[in-house]
Amino acid sequence: MPARTAKIHNPLLKSFADRLEEKGKSSKQITVVVMRKLLHQIYGILKSGEPYNPEKRGFINPSKPLTQIA
Repeated sequence: MPARTAKIHNPLLKSFADRLEEKGKSSKQITVVVMRKLLHQIYGILKSGEPYNPEKRGFINPSKPLTQIA
């Protein structure tokens, strides 16, 4: 459920999910990929001990600056 909510409400993961949909991935495949990305983000946050920062490398698409996502 967090992955489904994130791909709707999180602008970073929404653009990621939209790109996957354009490539022809099924809805279930997209949900699993978003779920994995969320787990990697959570692990990185817990391991580093730093608060969530969407500007940090790995959270954004390098070809799309954060100002263009909104």
